[in-house]
Amino acid sequence: MSPIPSNASGRTTGTGLLSRVGQRFDSFWGRVTEGLELQALWAQFIAEAQASYSLYAREVDWAALEREKRVRRFFKTLNALFWAMILKLSPARRVFLLLALLFGVLALMSARVTRPEQGGVVVGFPDNFSFVLLALAGLVFLLALELADRVTMKRDLEIAREIQRWLVPEVPPQVPGTEIAFATRPANTVGGDYYDAFLREVEEGGTKANRLLLVVADVVGKSVPAALLMATFQASLRTLANARTPLDDLVQGMNHYACAHSLEGRRFTTAFFGELDPTTRVLSYTLAGHNNPVLRRASGAIERLTIGNLPLGIDPKAHYACGTTTLAPGDLLVCFTDGVVEAVNARDEDYGEARLLALLGAAGAESAQATLERLLADIRAFAGVTRQHDDITCLVMRVV
Repeated sequence: MSPIPSNASGRTTGTGLLSRVGQRFDSFWGRVTEGLELQALWAQFIAEAQASYSLYAREVDWAALEREKRVRRFFKTLNALFWAMILKLSPARRVFLLLALLFGVLALMSARVTRPEQGGVVVGFPDNFSFVLLALAGLVFLLALELADRVTMKRDLEIAREIQRWLVPEVPPQVPGTEIAFATRPANTVGGDYYDAFLREVEEGGTKANRLLLVVADVVGKSVPAALLMATFQASLRTLANARTPLDDLVQGMNHYACAHSLEGRRFTTAFFGELDPTTRVLSYTLAGHNNPVLRRASGAIERLTIGNLPLGIDPKAHYACGTTTLAPGDLLVCFTDGVVEAVNARDEDYGEARLLALLGAAGAESAQATLERLLADIRAFAGVTRQHDDITCLVMRVV
């Protein structure tokens, strides 16, 4: 007869089994959650649920619902949200979803209800459990179809994102006397923000001179439509920049091109154009309906660049006057899109220009890259897990 293992041995074996199970569960849970804590997971879920609700709520006629009585308004709201959701599916998948929901209803209707002698109600499994299986199988299959579409679309968008990255500079130009840093973070896989910085030749009094062109632009909208217009903006900018025309003529040409492709002004573009003479450090600039860039002087004084006109693509006759300012060593120029100041947190508060100016006021003598990284980190900390709703782009130049 084999010896019976001692209690200590049995405890050791059980402990080892529990340890292996625990390790596997930890590995599984880490893979599912990507290392996020429960609090972060819940906050992320709430943020995504709010974003999804906003997507469907935009298609509900809330003004009409307000005229209904309270109970009737509740059911009509559910009905409106249901149709807003189901119409996002293809017709075949709508039918499939309705069948899955029907099987779920039948499963509830066929549930056994018993009343024990002690009182109370006990709900048992449905008499026809196949309804439950059909409902679950239908929902899982529909989820699989939607995931397959999402993966295919995401792959295509990743390719589009790579192409979009080719359209903007990967590293800043090396211009004596300046430090340049830039970054963009689209709200979706691709976005409509654009930045650029490059040297170009201009003609002044019959002689050629180099100028540093700085551009930050924001096409109205997000995702693929805005990204396509951003690509056309980049192509027209590079073409016109090679013509050696003055800055105001370049912007005028950009406006004419945008008006011809803006769908009667519905797809306009805001932009900042700046041109720096590296020798004299004179900055010429104009705004096309864009956020006013911040110029922090070496002394700590804050100035705003304000001269400009309408966004590009609205009025082909608009004239874009250029302002000028002379930069000095230690001055910091920060150009950004509205996604920076309109970033929101869980309390639906904007990041705001006050926070931006306070952060830049404390920039000191740090590098352009350090200022950019500190700004983006502050926006991330402010927003937390709240879903980003607009593209964020920033270009920083420091005179050294």
